[in-house]
Amino acid sequence: QVQLVESGGGLVQAGGSLRLSCVASGIIFSVNAMGWYRQGPGKQRELVAHITRFGSTQYADSVKERFTISRDNAKNTVYLQMNSLKPEDTAVYYCNPGAAYRDYWGQGTQVTVSS
Repeated sequence: QVQLVESGGGLVQAGGSLRLSCVASGIIFSVNAMGWYRQGPGKQRELVAHITRFGSTQYADSVKERFTISRDNAKNTVYLQMNSLKPEDTAVYYCNPGAAYRDYWGQGTQVTVSS
C-alpha cells in the first residue's frame, strides 16, 4: 500500500523559511523520481519542484532560487527547503512520485505565509 506522509508546514512571516518532509512507503523509493506540488486557495494543483532518482532537480519559475528539493533514499524521504517565503506561497503542499503512482496523494501539509 502506497503511503505519502507530508509534514513541516506551518505559519511563517514573509521572508521566513520552512523545511517540508515527505516520507514514502509502499514504493521502491530509490528508483522513483519525486515531486513537490502545491494547491493554493482557489487554484489548481501545480508542480513546484522535482528530483529524479539520480538527483537532478527542476523548479517552477516562481520558486527558483528560493526552494531546494533534496532526497534521502536511506530514509525514503524527500525534502523541500523553502526560503524567502512570500504570501503567494501559501498553499497545501503535497509530494508525489508521479508515473505509476500519480494517483496516490497524502494529506498534504499547510503552509501559510503572512505579509
